Amino acid sequence: MEQQPDVPVVPEKAPRNRKKPTKPKPEGKQAGPSNAGANPQISAKQRGHPTRDSPEVRVSKTLSWILRHGAKSEGLTMRPDGCVKVTDLLANPKLSTLNLEALQEIVKADTKQRYDLKFDDGIWWIKANQGHSIKTVKLELAPILAVSDIPSGVAVHGTTKEAWELICKQGLSKMKRNHIHLAQGVAGDNSVRSGMRKASPVLIFIDVQRAIDAGLKFFLSDNGVVLSEGNERGILETQFFSRVETSNGIPITGWEGSTLTEKLDDLKLS
Repeated sequence: MEQQPDVPVVPEKAPRNRKKPTKPKPEGKQAGPSNAGANPQISAKQRGHPTRDSPEVRVSKTLSWILRHGAKSEGLTMRPDGCVKVTDLLANPKLSTLNLEALQEIVKADTKQRYDLKFDDGIWWIKANQGHSIKTVKLELAPILAVSDIPSGVAVHGTTKEAWELICKQGLSKMKRNHIHLAQGVAGDNSVRSGMRKASPVLIFIDVQRAIDAGLKFFLSDNGVVLSEGNERGILETQFFSRVETSNGIPITGWEGSTLTEKLDDLKLS
């Protein structure tokens, strides 16, 4: 019988395990204790741009935001007049770099006089003088009963060209704030401390006396800003615009002083 050649035996391949082995976590990467009980609204993140704004500017923006808008979300107790305890404020993670002395310097150096810092009954208190969106805040404001109650006799609102396209149709709105803000002059005037942004290409001058005679209410804040709640919808209507011009003093067509007054009188009579 013919001898068969030897055939090599090929062992069967073991089934491939497609599950990747779990790599042990390196030391120091273990999860820390849970923060489930912490308030997710409160963090150390400050307001302002992280690279464009200086640390001082970011602290100032954060302070302004907390006192005008964010006290409740930051867990701070605020009195009806807008005051919060300085000790509570400085305990906020966003203001961890501040102490009382630094806060005093911020208030003193603020050219717009945004803040009121006072020592009352053994406690330091601070508030924003105006600009609140917190509805429970009722500031002690001086009522303006006639245009003569405004020291400069002027009330003007600065805005952007884009915003003006809407304002010229519907009027000035207080939006989410408690008041519409008006300055006693344009940016750069020595009498203007607050209420006007430096970069405001459109200036809307308000006929305050005309608005008062129509039943609208105006007030003067502690730092000289003219405030109004507007009408029942929170609007200061265009009929109370005395003139509108650019920051260079160039009248905007159709919104010049005497022409505008005549146009509004015609509309009132029609």
